[in-house]
Amino acid sequence: MEKAAKNEYRLENLTCASCAMKFENNIKNLPAVEEAIVNFGASKVSVVGDVTVEDIEKAGAFDGIKVAPINRRKEEKIPFFKRKENVLTAISFVFLVIGIIASFIYEETHPLAIGLFVVSIVVGGYDMFKGGLINLSRFYFDMKTLMTIAIIGAAIIGEWREGAVVVFLFAVSEALEAYSMNKARQSISQLIDIAPPSATIRRAGQLVEVDTEFIQINDVLIVKPGQKIAMDGIVLKGNSAVNQASITGESVPAVKTVGDEVFAGTLNEEGSLEVKVTKRVEDTTIAKIIHLVEEAQAEKAPSQKFVDKFAKYYTPAIIVIAFLVALLPPLFGADWQTWIYQGLAVLVVGCPCALVVSTPVAIVTAIGNAAKQGVLIKGGIHLEEIGRLQAIAFDKTGTLTKGYPEVTYVEAEFKDDFIQKVMSIETYSQHPLAKAIVKYGAKSHMHPVEVDDFQSVTGKGAEGSVDGENWSVGSVSWISSISTVSDQVIHTIEQLQTEGNTVMLAAVDGVYKGYIAVADPIRETSSHVLKELKAAGIKHTVMLTGDDERTAKAIASRLGMTDVEAGLMPEQKLTAIKALKEKYGAVAMVGDGVNDAPALAASTVGIAMGGAGTDAALETADVALMADDLEKLPYTIRLSRKALHIIKENIMFALGLKIIALLLIIPGMLTLWIAIFADMGATLLVVLNSLRLLRVHK
Repeated sequence: MEKAAKNEYRLENLTCASCAMKFENNIKNLPAVEEAIVNFGASKVSVVGDVTVEDIEKAGAFDGIKVAPINRRKEEKIPFFKRKENVLTAISFVFLVIGIIASFIYEETHPLAIGLFVVSIVVGGYDMFKGGLINLSRFYFDMKTLMTIAIIGAAIIGEWREGAVVVFLFAVSEALEAYSMNKARQSISQLIDIAPPSATIRRAGQLVEVDTEFIQINDVLIVKPGQKIAMDGIVLKGNSAVNQASITGESVPAVKTVGDEVFAGTLNEEGSLEVKVTKRVEDTTIAKIIHLVEEAQAEKAPSQKFVDKFAKYYTPAIIVIAFLVALLPPLFGADWQTWIYQGLAVLVVGCPCALVVSTPVAIVTAIGNAAKQGVLIKGGIHLEEIGRLQAIAFDKTGTLTKGYPEVTYVEAEFKDDFIQKVMSIETYSQHPLAKAIVKYGAKSHMHPVEVDDFQSVTGKGAEGSVDGENWSVGSVSWISSISTVSDQVIHTIEQLQTEGNTVMLAAVDGVYKGYIAVADPIRETSSHVLKELKAAGIKHTVMLTGDDERTAKAIASRLGMTDVEAGLMPEQKLTAIKALKEKYGAVAMVGDGVNDAPALAASTVGIAMGGAGTDAALETADVALMADDLEKLPYTIRLSRKALHIIKENIMFALGLKIIALLLIIPGMLTLWIAIFADMGATLLVVLNSLRLLRVHK
């Protein structure tokens, strides 16, 4: 039998974590549903089964949850003060204030005062009672159920004013929690809005405005200065500076010219560009980032799993405690009304809202903030593991170094003439080192001159006639065999080679003229990044490379790394990672996401560089640094450690405030409004504390 299609929908009004769990269970109980997952952090739902939007909305009717197609653009947000529930809260408050005034003028038991309190309770708590009574009929105990029992109990024992105050405070708590959660989710909604909804394309010689979902591969986008690029593609025509901060987190614009890759959602700053579309709208880099960030928030971190498990037993325990507080003291002669009231207060204070939301809100905020900074963390578990790292292993080529050769030293009597002649010879060569020399000359605005009789000498170098002189460019051993090279030059060359340089010598008509050293240079940022990692508490940094040992040790020494392992095959890198894990526990491997796959997979956290350019990096690693740069690594570790710290604080706040409130039972000082303040205070404290993660920057 064929499995039903999986559909995703965006959700509105999903404000609490326990509501999300109940909503998920309600959808799962629908007859045609095979599977359902509600992602509280991203505010979306995935459903496998033949159901309509109306069916799903019915499952969320208990909390007024609205459902919209996943690909629909965000609708106009209703301002905080215009939302129906907030207007009702304000009306409830007006009746509460008038009721309190009436109770002072007359007395609390006066029919007018009671009537005003009843109106305040009904207006402010209608939705809560509706949901609470349905839950009670199904023996489902959440905040609304506990609050409904408490308010009905307060009315029975004549505590009308207390009941009205509690309803108002609960409504305020709900409104502020919804506002704070929306603030935490902003990082995702901002990502969704990055790419423009339409673009100008050239079709059949005409310029037409087309919605992005209808743009096809090989269409040509026309991007004017100041416009956002709508789709991933390759530049066909034009030169410009493109601000890629939305994808890579880099604030400095990247220069783009013919043949360069550009990404949807990036800003074209200067020139006009013509871009050939290479990916469909759902496959663009920004679409993948949004998808991965949302999936990351759905994956539960270890601390969240612990909290969920704890809350499962915590709520029934609170109900039992409330029942015992209301029942036991009166059995030993205490006043029934006083202790029933205390039992109701225990029900309110014991709600697990703050505890349940303590971890997901911190993870949502941290992962969203990281995505805006160009760091893709693919799950709460990885966010937590980064914070526990003790050692980091680095691949050398393309990670600590630039990954391509550059000229590092030139030694000749007439340098400019020497470079131009050697560059002219190397223009005809296909060797990667030859390209580095040609590029070096071009940077100095030199142009190659004509070469006659060019010949490649296999395994040695190349030669040709320039201005009537016979030039030979190649290896140290070859040039030394056809010309005389002094011992001093040989000594200098050997020193350069130990530092990781490949040295090429040049001779003219058999006479030595000079040398050019080429190396894969260390990134300018590598040394600074390693110092920052040490300052952040990383105890051990090791380079794992397949390169020559002398070169690797020279680079590791210059960077101040604690260890280096050279000449390694991929399986040996895997063994090295396992050994590091045994010694240090939590170990990260940083590579390019294409090579070193076994080592990336075996590490506690696999970190890939340059995720913006490679699908493999996005798919294989636990963390992708979207820019081809290590600079975001110390930031990621700081963010993760801050998130771990905040999660622990949140759990302490959530439980601590409740324990303090529950201790007030002993002297009989716990009131309903203190109980709701404790619950509201704990929830708001947890959410606001988590929002501090938005302030962690590079």
